[in-house]
Amino acid sequence: MASAPIGLPRDITQGDAATITRVRTARPVVAMTFDDGPHASLTPQLLDILAVRGIRATFYVIGSRVVRHPDIMQRIADEGHEIGNHTWSHPSLSGMGDAAILSELDRTSHAIFDTVGRPPVTMRPPYGNLTSRQRLMVHGERNLPTILWSVDPEDWRRPGPGVVAERIVSRSHPGGVILAHDIQSGTVRAMPATLDTLMARGYQFVTVSELIGWPRWDTRRIRLAARQS
Repeated sequence: MASAPIGLPRDITQGDAATITRVRTARPVVAMTFDDGPHASLTPQLLDILAVRGIRATFYVIGSRVVRHPDIMQRIADEGHEIGNHTWSHPSLSGMGDAAILSELDRTSHAIFDTVGRPPVTMRPPYGNLTSRQRLMVHGERNLPTILWSVDPEDWRRPGPGVVAERIVSRSHPGGVILAHDIQSGTVRAMPATLDTLMARGYQFVTVSELIGWPRWDTRRIRLAARQS
């Protein structure tokens, strides 16, 4: 029996074409996403864990960290993971003006492009803080949809690896976008049990672009905004 196709969320094809939290599908697929890196020691550990299992994830990186860790960034790209934009300095964007928001995103997109040779095609606002109007603005001005999440283990509270694993496993669902942070040691320690359990339950891991039915991010070419002087 053929698998049900992954359909784009309603709001990315009409109306509010700016936001994705999950994808409606019957297929047992999830997108594992990691925010706030790259981290000098934890991100390489996480990459080792993913590599052993043949899993590709999506990393929402902070621009100021990108320029400090170009080798790690290159490894992320070389191993087939997707890289998304998580702003330059991790501010709460909802209280900022449009020009400042675009500056945060543009600076990061250029840093990613300069490091791995291709720009991000999605963004995630720190803390998820971006109003509907701002999300539409970012999508209209930079063609970057806002990727939020449907599974949140609240790992930033550092509840411990066992709790992080249990929350992700128990809350995962077909078409889910799982939020985690590769700057948290407990999260990285939780990943082997988390990933193994989800795979044992039949889940497959895809990147965000694949989840929403787009070509792989590293095959696309989008136009970057002009560099600021």
